[in-house]
Amino acid sequence: MIPIRGPRLSLRDFRLEDLAAYRAWRLPGHAWQELDGPYYAAESAAEIDARIDRLRQRIVAGRWPSPRSRLLIADARTDRLFGTVSWYWIGQESWWPAAGISLFDEHRWRQGLGFEALGLWVDYLFRAEPRFRRMDLETWSGNAGMMRLAETLGFTLEARHRKARQVGGLDYDSLGYGVLREEWIARYPRGFAARLREDPPTPPPPASPTPTSPTTSDPATSTPPPAAPARKDSP
Repeated sequence: MIPIRGPRLSLRDFRLEDLAAYRAWRLPGHAWQELDGPYYAAESAAEIDARIDRLRQRIVAGRWPSPRSRLLIADARTDRLFGTVSWYWIGQESWWPAAGISLFDEHRWRQGLGFEALGLWVDYLFRAEPRFRRMDLETWSGNAGMMRLAETLGFTLEARHRKARQVGGLDYDSLGYGVLREEWIARYPRGFAARLREDPPTPPPPASPTPTSPTTSDPATSTPPPAAPARKDSP
């Protein structure tokens, strides 16, 4: 089942030769970090090095969980990484997970690659773990790309926590999207990979972020940022 191959990318395990590039993408100063949970504290250099060390140990040992907790997004032609997909628990006691995606390279945004990668990932998670009855995506109202991606994949906006996030002195809503297993299967009865073969994605038009309730710091007056991951995640 691993790697998971799409028309333009693959989802695969990390290799030792990926670590230098992965570390470089996690260092400060990249556009994706402005959208990937920018309300959280940034990783320090020591925390990044610790993350890389843990990942190196896992690669050397060959100990990968099932289902995988994270996969690298690699270009189908060059095999070079340009992002990751992951999942984490919202409620482990009820088998309630959430998926996430990070597209590091801003030159690959708005090309339908997030749709391809996240769709393949969610499809894999539902197939690999029958106890997952639903899948969530968490984001914020300043991330128009993630909102559009969730809706395009078939997720439903189920929660809006108003003025729950602050970025750059502006108030934003925290958003929760979800899809049930049976909804996913009904939408992609032959699997998401088959959907990609039958109807390859086209780049979507630009979208504006959903504003919070009107305030003096209303994000509707700011420039909408491009697509990026739902939230920061653990190693």
